[in-house]
Amino acid sequence: MLMHPFLDVPYNPSLGHFLGGFDIYDREESLGVELSAYDPDCSLDREFLISRFIVKRFARLSYRHKFVLFYVLCEALDGGASVFSEIFDHDPKAHSLLPVGWSEMKDPKAFFEDVHIKLSEAWHDDLYKASQEDVTSW
Repeated sequence: MLMHPFLDVPYNPSLGHFLGGFDIYDREESLGVELSAYDPDCSLDREFLISRFIVKRFARLSYRHKFVLFYVLCEALDGGASVFSEIFDHDPKAHSLLPVGWSEMKDPKAFFEDVHIKLSEAWHDDLYKASQEDVTSW
């Protein structure tokens, strides 16, 4: 079983893991202000945001962890669009907060489709390497 890279628990990522770099909880005046300059509905801004806050954030993961995380993304993209709008909804009981206005994103699925494109490019070699192994042996 593949273990979490930093904790002693099984690695079971969710779609929400991709948004961790955008969590402004208790950082509204620093990261929140920085992110407010970008529009996640604008493809150019999205490209920058994904490169800096997703691709860069996960660069240290092993090729196996990247493969599992990418698989979660692929599964979500194959499903219905509602899961993407739900992931951006604010949960007032959660200790996380996305930037102001992100819950009103016009096409949340397009955001994750762009994530898929960027990660496919950035992780090409790692995804191929992992695909050549028996995942059940991890």
